Amino acid sequence: MRRPVARKLAVLAVSAAVVSVGAAGPPGTARPAPAKVPVAVGYGGAVASVDADATAAGVEVLRKGGNAVDAAVATAAALGVTEPYSAGIGGGGYFVYYDARTRSVHTIDGRETAPLTANSRLFVENGKALAFADAVSSGLSVGTPGTPATWQKALDEWGTERLGKVLEPGERIARRGFTVDDTFRSQTASNETRFRYFPDTAKLFLPGGQLPVVGSSFKNPELARTYEELGRKGIGTIYHGDLGEDIVATVNKPPVDPASGWNARPGELSARDLAAYRAKLQAPTKTSYRGLGVYSIAPSSSGGTTVGEALNILERTDLSKASQVQYLHHFIESSRIAFADRGRWVGDPDFENVPTDGLLSQKYADSRACLIKDDAVLTSPLAPGDPRHPAACGTAGKAAPTTYEGENTTHLTVADKWGNVVSYTLTIEQTGGSGITVPGRGFLLNNELTDFSFAPADPAVHDPNLPGPGKRPRSSISPTIVLDKDGKPVVALGSPGGATIITTVLQTLTGFLDRHLPLVDAIAAPRASQRNAAKTELEPALYNSDLRAQLEAIGHSFTLNPEIGATTGVQRLPGGKWLAAAEKVRRGGGSAMVVSPAP
Repeated sequence: MRRPVARKLAVLAVSAAVVSVGAAGPPGTARPAPAKVPVAVGYGGAVASVDADATAAGVEVLRKGGNAVDAAVATAAALGVTEPYSAGIGGGGYFVYYDARTRSVHTIDGRETAPLTANSRLFVENGKALAFADAVSSGLSVGTPGTPATWQKALDEWGTERLGKVLEPGERIARRGFTVDDTFRSQTASNETRFRYFPDTAKLFLPGGQLPVVGSSFKNPELARTYEELGRKGIGTIYHGDLGEDIVATVNKPPVDPASGWNARPGELSARDLAAYRAKLQAPTKTSYRGLGVYSIAPSSSGGTTVGEALNILERTDLSKASQVQYLHHFIESSRIAFADRGRWVGDPDFENVPTDGLLSQKYADSRACLIKDDAVLTSPLAPGDPRHPAACGTAGKAAPTTYEGENTTHLTVADKWGNVVSYTLTIEQTGGSGITVPGRGFLLNNELTDFSFAPADPAVHDPNLPGPGKRPRSSISPTIVLDKDGKPVVALGSPGGATIITTVLQTLTGFLDRHLPLVDAIAAPRASQRNAAKTELEPALYNSDLRAQLEAIGHSFTLNPEIGATTGVQRLPGGKWLAAAEKVRRGGGSAMVVSPAP
């Protein structure tokens, strides 16, 4: 969800980058929303997210001397309040950090995990895979949350503030409220039926039994208290304490309204699962592209390997001189090939032998790039290659379909005055997650386990994304940081959008690096998404353009997708200046802010 929200004592008016004080309205009314603009340029650090209050929370931390990690956690916590259907402490995500002092990139895998009792038949009932809708709104879909552990791990490793301090802006928003807009109301309406299955969810998001009114102030005092407890007691209250007990009880016996008739299948989450959870420090993926270093997240997410492979495939083509038709053609075909390989090879590396180095090798990319012809289109589903034994234009076995992933994730990007950068994508999976609210705690639980394959598409072909005990489901999250030859940041960005995250990040990167679009315009450019499917998805501006007919003449076929992704990014400019950029229109537009317009 992307909407202006109403709350802030310290409001950053980005057009002038001047701090002002928001006037409080009469009791029970919403406060004026911070200015929401898609691009800001200045000094002292920058924050870009989908939400004005969340961006302002990050800037507030930067202004008070916090670094990019502190500000990223503060922004994420605020998004847990204002974007409760997209992210929160009931979910997980992936955190990518650039350390300016050492000029190095580090990452945290904060993906949710399946219960230790899970096996490959987690979503099989009476010999058949469950329908997706039956699996989502159930305890079966809920993985062990990774977001709180990610926040603490990031602060421990690279932050300067304690958790309780950076939670304060989010706690304040939850207590004072934000303004309901059309998007929040419509997303609530689209979930109304299943929200009514769960009394605690209905009580929170359907106040008085009704949809929230546009323009009203939406408060979440239960989440404010949860943040206060988390700040005071630390994440141990989730992984070893009272809050964790509440999560386990909710998952294993979902508090469903008996009158609804809904079969909210119980999960098998345990205190042991919570205690065993770890947010994992791991090396990033790295791809060399046009002499730059492109860093992202390694498996369990497929984002870094798939974006990286596609970039390697495109390396031999001069996209800066290509026509718009040829640029889109090569972008689509490289995505198709990379997704074919993703489906066959990428899963949780603790369980699967993922050939990450092979997938990211230029030799392998060249062996796959030879499949692309200027005047013809590959047929999907395309069979994968074998990165362990690259063979020119070779394939290895049968194609694996792309599993569905919920699209309502959220992304934030932060830079500080020291030059540190964070690119962080967090999620509870689809809009509204599992639909299950932890009673008295004010947050929704994820449905991330539905990112697993429910059953093998072909019993004769190994599927690396089947459930397993403590296993992380494959993700497409692709937070990315690009460095120049001196190891200094060029740009950092990421996007929500399920499996379309990969194509969104790839298209934004090539638009910025190859087509030389300003960052905000590369973000705004109309998108295409090919994920090894029979048809490529196009946003309306492409679907209704002459480019569509020209691509169809080559052999492409298309389907309409009203909206793909919602990117945010930051760009380093000379002299200690930063540019923050976000969406102009998608999901209500994003919010970019800087600390100061002057040095």
